[in-house]
Amino acid sequence: MRSKAPVFVLGCPRSGTTLLYHMLLSSGSFAVYQTESEAFGLLGRRFGNLKHRGNRQRLLDIWFRSKLFRRSGLERQEIEQRILEECRNAGDFLRLLMETVARKQGVERWAETTPEHLLYLPLVKKLIPEALIIHVIRDGRDVALPLDKIGWVRPLPGDRHRSLVVAALFWKWMVERGRRYGRAMASDYMEVRYERLVTSPRETLAELGCFVEHELDYERIQRVALGSVRSPNSSFKNSEGKDLSPVGRWKAILPATEAALIENAIGDLLQELEYPLATSVGKAAPAFRARLMRAVYPAVFGAKFWLKSSTPLGRFARMNRIIIADEAAPVDGHANVA
Repeated sequence: MRSKAPVFVLGCPRSGTTLLYHMLLSSGSFAVYQTESEAFGLLGRRFGNLKHRGNRQRLLDIWFRSKLFRRSGLERQEIEQRILEECRNAGDFLRLLMETVARKQGVERWAETTPEHLLYLPLVKKLIPEALIIHVIRDGRDVALPLDKIGWVRPLPGDRHRSLVVAALFWKWMVERGRRYGRAMASDYMEVRYERLVTSPRETLAELGCFVEHELDYERIQRVALGSVRSPNSSFKNSEGKDLSPVGRWKAILPATEAALIENAIGDLLQELEYPLATSVGKAAPAFRARLMRAVYPAVFGAKFWLKSSTPLGRFARMNRIIIADEAAPVDGHANVA
């Protein structure tokens, strides 16, 4: 039944996925789990084939030490036996976890918002066929700024002074891959623009409500206001110390030369998504270098993603970072895939 189907709110990091996820949770009838599950990109791969009970036990031994478990609000005995007896893959793990959380909270539905799961959409739909996918898309220039500020994407040695362009190329790589996967999912996939969500929230939520068959009442959402609905997460302020508008803030921050470099790298996708360009692409910046970077970095991102998601060393390092960071300071975070 579509009205009970799980909802995945996905997108490139810093695109507004957390805001929309918290809007869903604030609307009522969704299980409240205020962190990323990491089910497909990390837990389902770090411990090998989950058809083997020993691997499931190793997963639980580590998972019970992390915020991924503590944020669930569950006690170990409420979930351990179900995972050991019924889980065979990452989809089973996530479903069992969220169904148990929902049952404890007295609701019938759950949602998920690990941004990296956008890269696993074929697997998500294979293991959870009823899943509904919402892909949040935001202007790549606005996304590149925070990605670069926090050092999310590591440029190649020769491009260290072009790190902002590399961050923009990461946005392009991730959005294009997500859209390509989404096209194969027909009516179970929907794109929503971040800009429209924040400037016309009632209308946008009404359309999303029809898609997920769930009432998304804006007044109720504002009244409940979980997480980032109440406290928006912004790290860019104006000269008076006030948060810059999240829509088009790149215009107040990027010099014309930087904007031109970015638009030479991702301008084709910006135009496809109907984001107006500020420069004449191909004239205001060195187009040859942009073309070279556009050719190289998708392969770099793909290779790094494969290494981190499919090799033992990469998976082990990421799992350890989650546990160590959580024990030191239990705050929400993201798994860096590039």
